[in-house]
Amino acid sequence: MLTKTFWAAMLVVATITGPLSLRAQQAETKPAEVEKTATAYRLDFTLNELDDGKKINTRQYSMQSRTNDWNEIKIGSRVPVESEQGKFQYLDVGMNLRCRLLDQADVASLGGNVALKVSADLSNFAIPEQQGKPMLPPTIRQIKFEGSTIAVLGKSMVVGIVDDPNSKRQYQLEVVVTKLR
Repeated sequence: MLTKTFWAAMLVVATITGPLSLRAQQAETKPAEVEKTATAYRLDFTLNELDDGKKINTRQYSMQSRTNDWNEIKIGSRVPVESEQGKFQYLDVGMNLRCRLLDQADVASLGGNVALKVSADLSNFAIPEQQGKPMLPPTIRQIKFEGSTIAVLGKSMVVGIVDDPNSKRQYQLEVVVTKLR
């Protein structure tokens, strides 16, 4: 009886600890493999705002990225908006910038340049003359860039240009990708 209980307990311990030790060994080797294949880059984004062709504002965002990682910069405010009597939801107003570089195997086939996927979402409050009636809640404008391109390392390139449909303003998103050592 004691032998059956002993072996049953050993079986339970082996069943529980066996996969755990295997996972621990896999977890130890995986980051080393990622470090060998990943290359680090710095991405410098510039958002230019033009009014009737004249540059009136420039915003700059910078981040470091490894190949295959999604990266995000999010800056702005969470604005309460009443959805029902006494109940509020929050809207993110500001800049949300996400990007991803392709993995190293694909980069090598591009002659040292990198494939880049970008999603940029800019939202802000309408200027007073575009607002409408003063009793209405504020109007929030949104501009979104989303796409992919091949970036030439070390050179500025335009990711996208959009015209604001409610004014003579234009927004231009540029990026410079620099390989880090």
